[in-house]
Amino acid sequence: MKFILIIFILFLLNNCSLNKDSKYWTEDVVKKNRDQKKLSKVLKKSDDIRNMIYDEYKIYIDDYTKKSKYPDINQ
Repeated sequence: MKFILIIFILFLLNNCSLNKDSKYWTEDVVKKNRDQKKLSKVLKKSDDIRNMIYDEYKIYIDDYTKKSKYPDINQ
């Protein structure tokens, strides 16, 4: 019985992700929400891109390229 319990515990521990590069642990919800708010403000101003400042324009272009159907040239 102890042997089965030890194997079961080892099995559970192996399933846990202790990798620090794991997306679950490194996901920053606060930063993601802040970026989403910035993006929504920029998209409201996107009617006239000439009035955007550089940072707003950069956010706008980054979002546009993510949504575009062009192939990724970095591969």
